[in-house]
Amino acid sequence: MRIALLLVCLLAFATPARAASGDAAFDAFVASAWPPAQAAGVSRETFARETAGLTPDPAIKAQPAKQGEFSLAMHSYIAQVVNARKVSIGRSRALSLSDTLAIIEQRYGVPSEICLAIWGIESGYGPTQGGHDILRSVATLAVRKHRADFYRDEFVAALVLLQNGMPRENLTGSWAGAMGQPQFTPSSYLKFAVAYSGGGQADIWNSSADALASIANFLKGSGWNPAVPAVMEVTVPQDFDWKPVDLDLAQWRRLGFARADGEALPASGAASLFLPEGAAGPAFLITENWEVIRQYNTSDAYALAVALLAERIGGASGLRRGWPKGYVSMSLTDRSRAQKLLVAKGLYSGATDGKIGRGTRNAVHEFQLSAGMLPADGLLTPAVLKRLQQ
Repeated sequence: MRIALLLVCLLAFATPARAASGDAAFDAFVASAWPPAQAAGVSRETFARETAGLTPDPAIKAQPAKQGEFSLAMHSYIAQVVNARKVSIGRSRALSLSDTLAIIEQRYGVPSEICLAIWGIESGYGPTQGGHDILRSVATLAVRKHRADFYRDEFVAALVLLQNGMPRENLTGSWAGAMGQPQFTPSSYLKFAVAYSGGGQADIWNSSADALASIANFLKGSGWNPAVPAVMEVTVPQDFDWKPVDLDLAQWRRLGFARADGEALPASGAASLFLPEGAAGPAFLITENWEVIRQYNTSDAYALAVALLAERIGGASGLRRGWPKGYVSMSLTDRSRAQKLLVAKGLYSGATDGKIGRGTRNAVHEFQLSAGMLPADGLLTPAVLKRLQQ
């Protein structure tokens, strides 16, 4: 107790003075942010000015910790996001901004439809940006202990933006701490935001050209490969043995896999088989660019929504194979329980939070093969959980 009290006193002495908010945990967080902010180049004056009167946002405390892309069934999330309105507006923006988009695509090597799709999903092509004070939002989220380290770093990044001359009124956005038309976090702005004209601060709040250029720069900086698409819907050959998951595209082609739209598979490049709702639903080959999109948002549902919306904006009619009927979505508790059982069997070493990603799918695939459960499509179902529990 004495050591803890001493640390609190030392922080209070070292941190620029500010009025207490009435929330001890919040005030302790703000005080603890001073050393990393100072190390990042934030002055004592800036820190004191921008944190003065800062209080927790009660609206954020009431927000659920889980987001739709992590909690909804894949087909439900896709239906919400890849809808006729977003497709129509996206095609309209592709026409009205064709010259700008052509320059951005040439400059960064990222397909304009992908940039448009992210823009559409993140802010409805501009107007849905949120009105929360970003500094207040990320501080509240850090105290809430939901990805606390992440939001502490974003709090410091927001202070760096202010130190660099960004007006405080510009730092507005969603309750989750994302800003402007591309919904960049403060750290993403520092790393990737660019002005389309090439000079000055990027205005991702009011300039669609800056927003789109910044999205493209984010993807390029995250490793986008112009030689391959992110996602391709494919047909699975009837004689497939369900053993491979990760192969070169040439190997997938030799096994009889083909694009559902009739186009040729790329000549080379690594790709993974992705069956988001099992063998009865649509099948995809995903490439390294899938992981690039997931740098924007780590959800598989989000990455697939971006790819499918981009295809629709580009003129495609949609999925060739529909989502399976009677799909049963497992609860977060059951998904977490299955992950723990996979860990116990030595098949999985990731988080057991119920969020399903490639690690869980691969572990389920391995378990299905070992248990003789075919097709081994990597889909976590009540039947798989039941077998895991035996």
